[in-house]
Amino acid sequence: MKVRIGIGLGTQTLAGEPERFLPFVDALEAHGFDSLWLSERLTGPAPDPLVALAVAAGRTRKLKLGTSVLVLPGRNPVVLAKELASLDQLSGGRLLPAVGIGAPVPAEHRAFGVDRRERAGLFDEAIGLIRRLWSEDDVHHDGPYFHVDGVTLRPRPRQDPIDVWLGGGSPSELRRTGRSGDGWLPSFTTPALAAEGWKVVTATAAEHGRTIDPEHFGVLVAYARSTVPERLAALLARRGRDPVATPEEVVPVGLPALARLLEGFVAVGASKFVVLPVDEPEDWDAELAELAAVLKPLET
Repeated sequence: MKVRIGIGLGTQTLAGEPERFLPFVDALEAHGFDSLWLSERLTGPAPDPLVALAVAAGRTRKLKLGTSVLVLPGRNPVVLAKELASLDQLSGGRLLPAVGIGAPVPAEHRAFGVDRRERAGLFDEAIGLIRRLWSEDDVHHDGPYFHVDGVTLRPRPRQDPIDVWLGGGSPSELRRTGRSGDGWLPSFTTPALAAEGWKVVTATAAEHGRTIDPEHFGVLVAYARSTVPERLAALLARRGRDPVATPEEVVPVGLPALARLLEGFVAVGASKFVVLPVDEPEDWDAELAELAAVLKPLET
């Protein structure tokens, strides 16, 4: 099992400013991290993930480029398939897309122009169509939401195929991952809950005649340096589905606690990690150096 650790910026990051983002990208590759993960929030300060990842691709040679997650409902799947294929091809096959139905935030739904009740149907149709566009010529599709007549997409992705990961931990999200995902990337969870969720994902995949690579079990882990911010603790309390005693069980405080939590996830089979600071460091290079010293020994 190959344990790999990447760094995420989350939806509240201010690293969309070139004076902060570009040195951060350079330091990320210099310190040997596996990947960079950018999240999407139209109504937040984070940069557009595909644009920012394209910038990162041009400055790096090895760093993989992940979305955590990219929202499908509200997008034209042909345009998005073209964008993702282009980024994968021009980066030399370094794209790692994780996609979802969008945050449960009314302002986001309005910004994407999507009725909350239609998100799941839009997602399911879009992801199947995108995969066809990556692999087939002369694609014809007439579905409830999208109509495509004779489209051949070029350039094709460098990866054949691109593995598309899904996030989430609710029962419906687990089943959707089993039906449609090539990997699973939950967040704000515990090793025990992640192990149970992975069972549901793989069992659902088997029910649909699919298999998911056991190496494609990942976790996004946010960490705090001192205390879990009240805003995040309140968010975790509202989620309701994670029976944890304290926020610190899913948001470790301090780098030693972060390393111990990752070891717990590895013990239940997870091997791909996105590590995310809940508060943006003042000095990213120093933060990445400390993270590398503590976490890189976990990689195998």
